[in-house]
Amino acid sequence: MRATLICAALMAASLSAGLTGCAGVCADVRASPTASPMQGEHSYALARSSLQDGNPDHTEYEALIRTELGKYGFADVTQERAHYLLSIAYDTRLAAVGVGSADCAQEGCSSPGETTFALFGRRAYKHSLTLRFFEQSNGHEVYKVSVESQDPLHAIPYLVKSALAQFPFADHPDWRVELRADGAGGMPQVVSVKPVQP
Repeated sequence: MRATLICAALMAASLSAGLTGCAGVCADVRASPTASPMQGEHSYALARSSLQDGNPDHTEYEALIRTELGKYGFADVTQERAHYLLSIAYDTRLAAVGVGSADCAQEGCSSPGETTFALFGRRAYKHSLTLRFFEQSNGHEVYKVSVESQDPLHAIPYLVKSALAQFPFADHPDWRVELRADGAGGMPQVVSVKPVQP
């Protein structure tokens, strides 16, 4: 009986470790730049849908995106003065629950497996963010970046930081961004940005 209890405890500890992931959080980024992206004046206006107006999550996304784009010299201005229109889309949905992965040892962060049920009452969520820049003068999309991450405790800062870890992402469409939490409670810190080979 004692051996059975020890075995069950070890299995529970192992599954719990797989669920909590490693020290870092990974995000997968896909960028669709044009041949010469973002060469115009570095001003933009946010294009909101009626559902986004007054939404607290959207307000947080906008504030963090303004801060990160400001680091690249981009200014949020009135629509009449903006060179670009910026569309922000995001989503959260239930995802598979992982029980560990080889990626964790190689990349230092979690990449959940394919289990589709909740263990120990914990559900996993997949979060995504897409930013699209359009030339205001002609409506042409000049840059698009999408990011996905699974189940950081507070996804919004991780998604924004990953989407703008490099701006623009160039020379390769797919990237893996590894981040770690800021001990002071600020924006997560980028640990590495690497192209993902096909």
